[in-house]
Amino acid sequence: MNGVTPTVPNRRFVHHPVMVSEMVEHLSEIPPGPFLDATVGGGGHTRALLNARPDLLPIGLDRDPSAVEAAAVALAGRGATIRQARFAELGEVLDSLQVAGLVGVLFDLGVSSPQLDNPERGFSYRHAGPLDMRMDGTQERSADVVVNSWAVEDLAEILRTYGDERYAGRIAAAIAAARPITSTTALADVVRGAIPAAARRRGGHPAKRTFQAIRIAVNDELSQIEPALNAAIDRMVPQGRGVVISYHSGENRIVKRVLRCRAGLSDEARFRGLPRSPVGGSPVIELIPRGSRRPSPAEVAGNPRASSARFRAFARVETGREEGAA
Repeated sequence: MNGVTPTVPNRRFVHHPVMVSEMVEHLSEIPPGPFLDATVGGGGHTRALLNARPDLLPIGLDRDPSAVEAAAVALAGRGATIRQARFAELGEVLDSLQVAGLVGVLFDLGVSSPQLDNPERGFSYRHAGPLDMRMDGTQERSADVVVNSWAVEDLAEILRTYGDERYAGRIAAAIAAARPITSTTALADVVRGAIPAAARRRGGHPAKRTFQAIRIAVNDELSQIEPALNAAIDRMVPQGRGVVISYHSGENRIVKRVLRCRAGLSDEARFRGLPRSPVGGSPVIELIPRGSRRPSPAEVAGNPRASSARFRAFARVETGREEGAA
């Protein structure tokens, strides 16, 4: 069963999945049955897992229609069901497919290389393009809306919270003064001019954190992680396993906190501006291991964008699925 009919390969969406061998190693032990790739991208992770476990029934979600098309091509003939949906909508999709239990789940968070590398999508500070940054082009909020209409205080807040930007106030004020800003390169120039010269000489491109923060705000990325991850865990069968790969510090903090909570461990820290999970209750997952893993030096050398990845793995441990879990 497949929600998308593949036509011709989507040559504009070529994604190199991160930490594939680690993912296959962890998930190769799951029972046969439905496997959910909640952020399917170009289908590379799921294809690699199916090569090791052809008995799985893959379900792939992505909010980007280009990714959905690419995944349908990559997974053609593999029994995959592909749907265009945000990963926060996974419960609705699984209900529509009458899938009650999952043997495995995968979340590969953040933005993908094809999105960054296509100037027309507006994600890149290095190439001229429209101020877009929407993963789903049908949604109303775009980078143009955020950059040209949000209050200075709101801009500064997302730059601090989502970009860890030291000069958030200065950059937000400079953006407001330069309106209207009509292209990615114009925005990058404004950001560069707002940052002191000494700071521009270190830490990579001076606009990197600003573009990251705006992208996260445009797509409302962080608020979806907790409910989606909890919903996926609640759907897992005994002995099911999961993997989450995060890239941004905010993503990693939320993932770490949710998984520790569901493993019955203490919520050690509170993070400003992020949703908080309740503490307590019987553990429903086991963390394998408790901490995160990072890509190998060889992988980073071949794919520098993998350098920020954090890999967390877990397994469902209780005898039955928890009813009404938050």
